[in-house]
Amino acid sequence: MPTYLRLLRFNRDWASLTAEQQARFRIAVAVFVADLRKGEGFRPSLRVKKMSGFDVWEMTWAADGRATFSYGEETRPGEVHIVWHRIGTHDIFRKPE
Repeated sequence: MPTYLRLLRFNRDWASLTAEQQARFRIAVAVFVADLRKGEGFRPSLRVKKMSGFDVWEMTWAADGRATFSYGEETRPGEVHIVWHRIGTHDIFRKPE
């Protein structure tokens, strides 16, 4: 099971989401984690890609739902560690870190 850290900015963004948006993100994260476990890349529906000019990745979780993350140092040997940076609409791309 991957480990994760939610940055303060992510937590502030999270608090501004509706309950429906939060539920959609949780569903997408379950798929995200399943793909991490398989180790064969992410399915196209998540649209995971590296952001140009940043050491940050983006993930789609709804039509206008995006989250940014980076890969951190392992906290448990052999487990991927995800650092969640931002969550919201396309507006988060102005400051994705």
